[in-house]
Amino acid sequence: MGAQAVRPDLARPDDVVLSWEGEAVVAVRLPQLSESLDHILVALERRHGMPLSELDRRAKQSVVRSLEARGAFAVRHGVETVAGALGVSRFTVYNYINSQEEKRAKGRDAGSGDDRP
Repeated sequence: MGAQAVRPDLARPDDVVLSWEGEAVVAVRLPQLSESLDHILVALERRHGMPLSELDRRAKQSVVRSLEARGAFAVRHGVETVAGALGVSRFTVYNYINSQEEKRAKGRDAGSGDDRP
């Protein structure tokens, strides 16, 4: 997801230094979460073979479900970034998220087996 290998002597405090038999051999610089979201969006465009903004409504909803499952909306400005990529408003992205949450809640209620009023 966009990590970079650097020499251990160049490691920053937030890099992950990997050791082999007690000796630092490489440092892994992880991307900022917002950069990861950009990488995910590019990968989704590749998978769909077109810009996400050109997808139909159902496909955009599927993209939002996939991104939600991956934690994309926990990233600062995640909703705005996704909305821009999909060519929709933030309000629309929130509607897609809320619609999915309502479906999950109905599924849990239906599966409870409790038909009491």
